[in-house]
Amino acid sequence: MLIRKASIAMLVLVLTGLGLWYIRRPEPVLVRVHGITRGIVEETVANTRVGSVKSCKRSRLSPAIGGQIENILVHDGERVKQGQLLLSLWNLDLKAQLALANNQVKSARAKAMATCLQADLAQRDATRVTHLRKRNLVSEEALDQARTQAAVRQQECRAARANVSLQASRAALARAQLAKAHLYAPFDGVVAEVIGEKGEYITPSPPGVATPPAVDLISEGCFYVSAPIDEIDSGRLKPRLETRIHIDAFGDRRFPGTLRRIAPYVLEVEKQARTVEVEVDFVRDEDEKLQRPGYSADVEIVLARRTGVLRVPTEALMEGKKVLILQSGRLEERTIGTGLSNWEWTEVTHGLAEGEKVVLSLDREGVRPGAPAEAENEP
Repeated sequence: MLIRKASIAMLVLVLTGLGLWYIRRPEPVLVRVHGITRGIVEETVANTRVGSVKSCKRSRLSPAIGGQIENILVHDGERVKQGQLLLSLWNLDLKAQLALANNQVKSARAKAMATCLQADLAQRDATRVTHLRKRNLVSEEALDQARTQAAVRQQECRAARANVSLQASRAALARAQLAKAHLYAPFDGVVAEVIGEKGEYITPSPPGVATPPAVDLISEGCFYVSAPIDEIDSGRLKPRLETRIHIDAFGDRRFPGTLRRIAPYVLEVEKQARTVEVEVDFVRDEDEKLQRPGYSADVEIVLARRTGVLRVPTEALMEGKKVLILQSGRLEERTIGTGLSNWEWTEVTHGLAEGEKVVLSLDREGVRPGAPAEAENEP
């Protein structure tokens, strides 16, 4: 009887203890986990500051001389052909100078023709006097005078012809001055902006002083992305590396690209990290046709890629290459080996097995090695 009572008392104590433990036991922490799988891991670098889409050809054009705008022959958004006249300045004075120069050329040619005819006549006279002298019909003095006169006329002819060349050069100079009053398209493109109105006075930029262009001309259908890369990463770059282009105007869409150029110098901008400018081409023509100069853009350059490797989300890594594993209802800390890595994935070389669950929500209260935990999501 006593044994039975003791057994009952012991059972009550055990049940009471188990009840107290159950009531006071720590609640398991809810954690977000990710299952270890195999996939692709890339090592990449990205621009440190926002880049931009640029046109392959863009010219901010102004006439070579200052003057008053007489005609504007294009408008914003108009497509133009190479050699098309875009703008002209008032140039009646330059036209008058060219007309004067052309008339001077005509006058010089007429004078040269007359002078050279006289030289031919003098030469024929000298020839006749020479024959007469052989027959002793004229004196030696007359022969000398005839020959001298012929030589003088020949020199006058050469001088007159040289003057024609001189006047022609002056006419060419006047023609070049007149051409400076006209602005032509250097290539096929679209007029991005016309700055100025008819009757306004424009002045070309003096050295070292930037002034607004008269016409901003952009080529169509040829675009690339220019972006700054930190100098620390520049040593691993080389042309033709695969890239991905992200343009804010297209949301989450990514455009494939190819690294075309790496600047041979480092940009030193005050209060900014030193960077190397890179240029990236679009791979597909249909992507290039969607672009507009000035779009903000980011580039991600792929340095290396491995496929079919164990990988862990980079956000799961702690200091010292450690991760937390959810195993048998508790969190276990484990040190792993890593390979290639980017902001999204890190290659696992050892320390984890396929199918194990790593913890992603490391910043939650109570997440620590040995703590009881439950997964709030199915990996």
